[in-house]
Amino acid sequence: MDGMRIEPVVTRAAWRGADIQNGDEWIYRLGAEEIAEIDAALAHLKSTGRQIPEIGKEHFPLKRFARTLRLLQTEIENGLGIMLVRGLPRERYTVEEMGLIYWGIGAHFGRAVAQNAQGDVLGHVRDMGRDQYKDMHARGYQTASRLPFHNDSCDIVGLCCLETARSGGLSAVASSVAVYNELASTRPDLVQVLSEPFYADRRGEESPGQKPYYVTPTFIWHRGRMFNRYNRTFINSAQRFNEVPRLSALQVEALDSIDRLCNDPVLRLDMKLERGDMQFVNNYVVLHSRTAYEDHADEARKRHLLRLWLRTPAFADYPAALRDRYEDMDKWRASPRPPSYHFVGMAEVTTH
Repeated sequence: MDGMRIEPVVTRAAWRGADIQNGDEWIYRLGAEEIAEIDAALAHLKSTGRQIPEIGKEHFPLKRFARTLRLLQTEIENGLGIMLVRGLPRERYTVEEMGLIYWGIGAHFGRAVAQNAQGDVLGHVRDMGRDQYKDMHARGYQTASRLPFHNDSCDIVGLCCLETARSGGLSAVASSVAVYNELASTRPDLVQVLSEPFYADRRGEESPGQKPYYVTPTFIWHRGRMFNRYNRTFINSAQRFNEVPRLSALQVEALDSIDRLCNDPVLRLDMKLERGDMQFVNNYVVLHSRTAYEDHADEARKRHLLRLWLRTPAFADYPAALRDRYEDMDKWRASPRPPSYHFVGMAEVTTH
């Protein structure tokens, strides 16, 4: 890791939500020709009989849109760090076909990794009536409650909206670089604290012989680039282990500062994901959240998103501090589980 730097970072990733809220530089709208390419790629993929996860980009062949995806990926990895792909006609496809399309497009970005110890490589974001604060094996995406700002254990996280909530459920993102810059200017002492290790709960997903927690800083400098790792829910729940050091008052203040800045209307960017939308976020420069929502009574209309965790070649060289957690994903990916779309069995599918 590079030496400690406490100075503002000049980069396009240091955006403020208020500055880009009304623009469209983070939205890409599909045209008729691109949708036709997606349809042709889906037809080809279905003709091969291949299923997730044994599908690579070569099995979902795209022409001009493949070049566009490379440009969008550059924007995600080295630009704003977020891109919303809009305009896919959701009503044209079954849920299973949406899964194939989403996986196929994701395959053009990189390799999907497992999101839990069960080996799920295409995840479901749907309210399962669970509580991540009372059940240490539960996850926020299995609830309808507000999700605090955090990021995930991969390079790019993607969401594909199948169904929307009756009300609420806005997707929210904030630039962790902008958060860093604000703290570097006003509270460099907190930047120092956030650059030191924090203990985070594995939430019951540790492998044999592995500690039930992992250790990582929030702000990590590596080869002149900042990487961010933040999940306060897991940091707080790691305090249940006696061997984990208690959070100091300054550490709590530092964590509070991240939450406060991410929720600042000037910094955060809110968006309503529409049916068919695909959102891709760079986990190292963007933190994401979700507002609470009220769902439909009809099972078929309940809010439902698909999720991808992607590793991409651009981040093959990542900080050693992330290695421990990423090894978990590699172990889980060794036995991948094909996705299930049956709502009745979904509680079992997403239970960790």
